[in-house]
Amino acid sequence: MAAYYWVDTHAFNGVPSTALVGGVDSDGDTIYVGRAYHGGDWIPAKVIPNKDVAYVAHGGSEHSKYEYQVLCEQKFHWVHSSDGDVPEHAVLGGRTEDGEPLYIGRVHHHGSMTVGKVHPSHGCCYIPYDGREVRHDNYEILVLSH
Repeated sequence: MAAYYWVDTHAFNGVPSTALVGGVDSDGDTIYVGRAYHGGDWIPAKVIPNKDVAYVAHGGSEHSKYEYQVLCEQKFHWVHSSDGDVPEHAVLGGRTEDGEPLYIGRVHHHGSMTVGKVHPSHGCCYIPYDGREVRHDNYEILVLSH
């Protein structure tokens, strides 16, 4: 079996038991690692089943998505990184419409551990939070364990 796989789901369907937990929202809700299609890009997403939604950061804003994929299996670890650096074996979370890879990141922000996208050419991790796309130059990036 593959070390990981993506499962198609939608907001009112919950998440599989093997879905990867990525963090905790500021209100205590569990955040899972996901991805969703938006504006021509496949973007890493924070999936919050208790809110029946996934959120992506794009173009300066936070966007709600109701159809998305969740990352499954548990053969990962998080590695501290910064300034767009991507370590070996980082998990590809999506691509821009121009083909640039986007990786899965997370950061501490206002009492949460929030999942977002590492955008190497921008030198940061963007998270969707409180209606905005928030930039962080220091972040953790998801890496496949061997």
